[in-house]
Amino acid sequence: MLTINEIFHSIQGESSYAGQPCVFVRLTACDLRCAWCDTPYAFTEGRKMSVDDVLAAVAAYGCALVELTGGEPMLQDDVYPLMEGLLAQGHTVLVETGGHISVARIPSGVVRIVDVKCPASGESSRNHWPNLERVGLHDEVKFVIQDRHDYEFACQVVRRHDLAARCGAVQFSPVHGVLPPRDLAAWILADRLPVRLQVQVHKYIWGPQERGV
Repeated sequence: MLTINEIFHSIQGESSYAGQPCVFVRLTACDLRCAWCDTPYAFTEGRKMSVDDVLAAVAAYGCALVELTGGEPMLQDDVYPLMEGLLAQGHTVLVETGGHISVARIPSGVVRIVDVKCPASGESSRNHWPNLERVGLHDEVKFVIQDRHDYEFACQVVRRHDLAARCGAVQFSPVHGVLPPRDLAAWILADRLPVRLQVQVHKYIWGPQERGV
């Protein structure tokens, strides 16, 4: 049994899959409290659904791409059979995790999008660093960056773990409405850093307050 905050069909706003139609399964609960969190409603709101019910709800959209997100999807043990079920249905499955829980149990066919929490999040002490040794060429690592200090921290992590060579993409995402994307772009270009600048596309389409998109 899972506690599900929402299931919806939208345009993927982040990762290398940005711009593609995607079904999002947002799971309830998170044990982090990032300063810039944009989904606090997922901390507690939700309804109980069986794995089979979630699989049926996803299948009804007829969409190949599915993302499991939260909250923190890894907090619920039945997320693993859900991943297996989605793969068995032929979906491309993404899971976005806050990076403080081991990704070792995630099935190999799932694309792991692993956050690394920067200092301004208030949760950088919670990073589970062994995750960065487990990511492969089909996985992605994401840094949400609020200021220059966060940027310098992210650069150090990318270099220390050789992430550009070891995973499919390294995403640097400015905190929406706080760090102008042009500033982050200038820093990346000046340092010739092999990362991707990521903006949250859905917030530019529907606005930052809209839910279910």
